[in-house]
Amino acid sequence: MNSEKTISIVLIDDHKLFREGVKRILEFEPAFNVLAEGSDGSEASKLVRENEPDVVLMDINMPDMNGVEATANLVKYFPNTKVIILSIHDDESYVTHALTTGAQGYLLKEMDSDSLIEAIKVVNDGGSYLHPKVTHNLVREYRRLAQSKTTNVIDSSIEYTKPLHILTNRECQVLQLIADGKSNRGVSESLYISEKTVKNHVSNILQKINVNDRTQAVVMAIRNGWVEVL
Repeated sequence: MNSEKTISIVLIDDHKLFREGVKRILEFEPAFNVLAEGSDGSEASKLVRENEPDVVLMDINMPDMNGVEATANLVKYFPNTKVIILSIHDDESYVTHALTTGAQGYLLKEMDSDSLIEAIKVVNDGGSYLHPKVTHNLVREYRRLAQSKTTNVIDSSIEYTKPLHILTNRECQVLQLIADGKSNRGVSESLYISEKTVKNHVSNILQKINVNDRTQAVVMAIRNGWVEVL
């Protein structure tokens, strides 16, 4: 008997065809329950109030009220509901704006179904999730901004060095590829190992450096000079 708790979801997207496709993917996952769907950010608060979902999947570009504005409202009035933004934009300004507003995840609409499922589970458990394609752009901008300030958030004099005192050589390779924006499949293809092996390496990395998700792992790696960011 499966004792996994069901994750309740509200889906907000103004493109009906895309929304139906996402809903179909979610309905194949036993752990998910799509409670309601809407086509505009202005509907989000009403649907969340009525359904009290665990997670809202929110399009970023919608008429009347966009996803970022709707996210701000949900974070303010429904803090127990987590928001994952869906977008076609991989520019770091969109990602930063969404995360600053309070979204816990940012996915590109070109994502595969496995990434969508993983993102929902990670965010529901209290973590954050960024689409691998935007990770490299975001951390590169993070490093640039940090180095331009007088604060010591990141010391620009830190030399790149593998954290072999913590991770194995293979785990260091995986961490570098994650920072480069590779998905599990991308890491698998780069290192000629299975995706299952990649997932095991990622889990080991998170446990060893004591972080909750891939995004936190990359930020820590940059701060400590464990990865190269070109």
